[in-house]
Amino acid sequence: MASTSDQVALEFPSIIRVYKDGRVERLFGTDTVPASLDPHTGIHSKDAIVSIENISAHLYLPKLTNPTHKLPLLIYFHGGGFCFLSVFSPIYHNYLNHLVSMIDVLVVSVNYRKAPENPIPVAYDDSWAVVRWLSDHGNGGGAESG
Repeated sequence: MASTSDQVALEFPSIIRVYKDGRVERLFGTDTVPASLDPHTGIHSKDAIVSIENISAHLYLPKLTNPTHKLPLLIYFHGGGFCFLSVFSPIYHNYLNHLVSMIDVLVVSVNYRKAPENPIPVAYDDSWAVVRWLSDHGNGGGAESG
């Protein structure tokens, strides 16, 4: 007889497996890319911690030709059905590096907590926390300003 830790409660083949003991195994979208300078586009990305609840964002910074010029802001919510992939996934990282290099925009990619460990509406709450964090920082406010 299999132990409880080996018994599958829910499975989406090739994507995610949830065990009866609560453990989650993601089978797709687990590759990650760190924040960095992209050598192909010249776009800088960096991580920002938004809150102590482990909510973060990945910032994509275009090359500045005029430091006094204000840039448009794009808030990006990655796909993955709220349960797989992240802002650190190569597909989104590469796409956003390319997008920023083409349209000269500041991108904030939201890294929300995923289900099933954090059921809906946690991802929505996390996304809203990032929007509020951006609002706090819009006029030079926030903990990092100075």
